[in-house]
This record gives sequence, structure tokens and C-alpha cells, in this order.
Amino acid sequence: MKHAILALCMIFPAVTSAQDASQGQTIFQFHCATCHGLEATGNGPMAGALLVQPTNLTQLTAKNDGDFPITRVIMRIDGRDPLVSHGSSMPIFGTFFEGYDVALRTETGQPIMTSKPIVDLMAYLETLQEK
Repeated sequence: MKHAILALCMIFPAVTSAQDASQGQTIFQFHCATCHGLEATGNGPMAGALLVQPTNLTQLTAKNDGDFPITRVIMRIDGRDPLVSHGSSMPIFGTFFEGYDVALRTETGQPIMTSKPIVDLMAYLETLQEK
């Protein structure tokens, strides 16, 4: 039994709890604010040039019955769930954030593997949610 638990821990690393929202804010300002705006409301300087307007990221929880949609957001950022915005897909940042992968507990309690920068970005986005 002890060996089975050890094997599972090697396959599925511990679900991370070390999230750095301040690092996520820096990532957001560098990679996301051009379209989503500094306030994350979808009114960045490039918004007018897009066929599909950027999402108001402060409303993610409100539009998901009070639960932050971790899985959907991660998959949009890293490209597993592409979104067409200006005739091509939303920029896929998975390759920018490759490297140190961690497991993040989703809204259903199941882990999803993603990179540490995306975990930090998620922590920042959660701080922006309007109640």
C-alpha cells in the first residue's frame, strides 16, 4: 500500500496551494491587458480591432453560478480550448508558460496540470472577481 501511494505521488504531484497573485498581476499586465484592459473589463486598446470582444474577466465567477471556472480559464489560456477572436484564435500562451508544471485543484475538486505562471495568473484573476 505504501508503495502504491508513493507511485501515485510521483505520477500526480501534490495539488499546489502556493499561488502568487502579485506575480499573476505582472503576467496579466504583460500578456493580457492589451486586449482585456488593465482593469480586466475587456476594454484594452486592441479591443476595438477584434471581431469578438474580449471577455470581462471580472465577471467570470458571476457568470458561472458563483464558482470561478478554473478549468475553462486554464484551457483558454494554454490553448486546449481555443477561442476565435479576430479571425484567428486568442493568443495561446501555453508555450510562454511551459516548464514548471503543477497540479491545480479545479472547481470540481479534480486536479488539472498546468504551469506555475498560469496558476499565478489564475490567483490574480480570482482577486478581480466582482461579488
